[in-house]
Amino acid sequence: MTTATMTTPDIAQEDKLRADFYDFLAALLARPPSKDLLQKTANLTGDDSELGKAIQSMARVAAVTKERAAESEFNALFIGMGRGELLPYASFYLTGFLNEKPLAALRKDMAALRIARASNVFEPEDNIASLFEMMAGMITGRFGDPVPLDRQTAYFNKHIAPWATHFFTDLEGAKNSVFYASVGAAGKAFMEIEREAFRMNAG
Repeated sequence: MTTATMTTPDIAQEDKLRADFYDFLAALLARPPSKDLLQKTANLTGDDSELGKAIQSMARVAAVTKERAAESEFNALFIGMGRGELLPYASFYLTGFLNEKPLAALRKDMAALRIARASNVFEPEDNIASLFEMMAGMITGRFGDPVPLDRQTAYFNKHIAPWATHFFTDLEGAKNSVFYASVGAAGKAFMEIEREAFRMNAG
């Protein structure tokens, strides 16, 4: 989705794990999962937390999901004949239309963060996968130095928090969701953790 100068700064292990999960969800939501990604998903383990249980469920479903079935499911959900069952864009969820003010606001913030859309990507930048990829890059310093927590908070509260949980709830309950129902549950649990962590930090 994005282009940037690569750096390898030292970041806390907790932040590395956060970034890894944002990147993981972005990979699942950007394109149909490969056989390798399905296998990696099947190998995940989780604890007894809500997120941990959701990850366990996602691993179980991934273990019995074939690559072709996952591709068919992804296409039905996000591509379809003309459009998929879901439109995973901030503008659509917040205004009911694509390419609206939320996208313009995101592009302004991307410029301030020195994040540019890759030349081979043509869909709007406010796709959930792109937003998560950007968040991971901000945490790890993919776009320069790691972005301070207060700017991460502002980005999350402005571009992700207002709609991501709604999207993941829709994904969990979509009629074409099988594997992606478990992705929706995991995404919803992760968003709640992030929302609470940012709230506590702001407090």
